[in-house]
Amino acid sequence: MAFMGSKTRRGRTVLEITIGIVVFCLFSASSSSGVRGQTLRQIAKFDLPGPGGKRFDYLTVDDEDHFLLSAHLGPGILYVIDLRSTKVVKAIPGLPGITGLEYVPGTHKVYTSDWGEEKIGIVDLQSMTVTKRLATAAKPNGSTYAAPFHKVYVSDTLGKAVAVVDVTKDEIVKTIEFASETGMPQYDSSSRKVYVNLRNTNEVAEIDPATDTLLGKYPVDGCQFNHGMAVDSEHHRAFLLCTGNRTLTVFGLNTHRSIAHLPMPAGADVVKFDPGLRRIYVACSSGFISVFEEKDADHYQKLEDFPVEKMVHSLAVDLATHRLYAPEQEERGAPVARMVVYAAVTTDRSKP
Repeated sequence: MAFMGSKTRRGRTVLEITIGIVVFCLFSASSSSGVRGQTLRQIAKFDLPGPGGKRFDYLTVDDEDHFLLSAHLGPGILYVIDLRSTKVVKAIPGLPGITGLEYVPGTHKVYTSDWGEEKIGIVDLQSMTVTKRLATAAKPNGSTYAAPFHKVYVSDTLGKAVAVVDVTKDEIVKTIEFASETGMPQYDSSSRKVYVNLRNTNEVAEIDPATDTLLGKYPVDGCQFNHGMAVDSEHHRAFLLCTGNRTLTVFGLNTHRSIAHLPMPAGADVVKFDPGLRRIYVACSSGFISVFEEKDADHYQKLEDFPVEKMVHSLAVDLATHRLYAPEQEERGAPVARMVVYAAVTTDRSKP
């Protein structure tokens, strides 16, 4: 039996072969974990004042005030964070079960989905206070703003409805009901239509915001339980998180057909699109941010499952800097309340 240091028939020692195997394995492990070809790089992290170990939900960027707005669902807090200094400007309490949030440009107001009291909260970012609460159907969740129509659309997931809020009156002017639980809605600025996931029936519904009427419901082939959604308005594409079969489905909003299916890790919850980099980011609570690339309107590829802490449910992208923000509620199982900032890593050195 050959021992380490003895020669093989071709003149190489077992030790040399063993070292080669180890190096190959380490190289392979590095590649799969994102060290080579890495798409994101952590550049900052900072603690948040709320309690650790409690779930976070949606985030959004207020470009006018240079704020990052983050919903801390567990304690019912909205964090207002200065994007330039990464400092918490204000932690606004009294928003029980805050899930979704939508900033409306020109108003300095953010509309929150407060599951804990089944209401839509209206927060004035100048006074940093909750100014109004609107009773709505069960489990207000994701939301979107149709700017030309001055309306926020809030998905009432368990109420199987979408609430329409007129931001000039701060009143619910209509509730659109469905035969399915509703997932994330999104406004497509090209078609000037609102689309909403119908996650029990694996469909996407189309709403005309001019009249708030339902124009149609379209089945999404190859998708089970579509909850999260982001939209590429330039190419009339919706990116749907099909959590039932762990698939990112690219859906043609103009053709009403599925275009691509790409695998995702478990726990996909929130998806965001960065049109400048043509990247799609998916927060997966099993411990990854999945990164996909839009080659063109009909071709897509996965770049990486970037490893992060578990229970990361959400993220936001600053389209001006291409930075990505993701809140953490634990670190290796220990409770934290923290925001992590990532820079996009690209092969094109002209990009960030």
